[in-house]
Amino acid sequence: MEKPCNNPVCEHQGSMETCPLNQLGVGGCGNVVGVSGDTEVRRRLLEMGFCNGAAVEVVRRAPMGDPTEFRLRGYSLSLRNEQAKFVQITPAPKPK
Repeated sequence: MEKPCNNPVCEHQGSMETCPLNQLGVGGCGNVVGVSGDTEVRRRLLEMGFCNGAAVEVVRRAPMGDPTEFRLRGYSLSLRNEQAKFVQITPAPKPK
């Protein structure tokens, strides 16, 4: 049985080790550990910089919750929840 995540900015109920990017709360940070999805979605996410080990931060969400702005590799980008769910991250404390 998976333990619930106890990271205060992660809103999912799965494993403590990983979290889908769309479940990370505003201000939450993490490191990419995997990208899934069909070939086109996966290729697009990898081209955007969601490669293993990349640090990502949730900057803000739109008023209705979709899309979400992320900071990744020194730039900002927005993804819809439908795309962000394919990126698995390990929640991490915000870098100083």
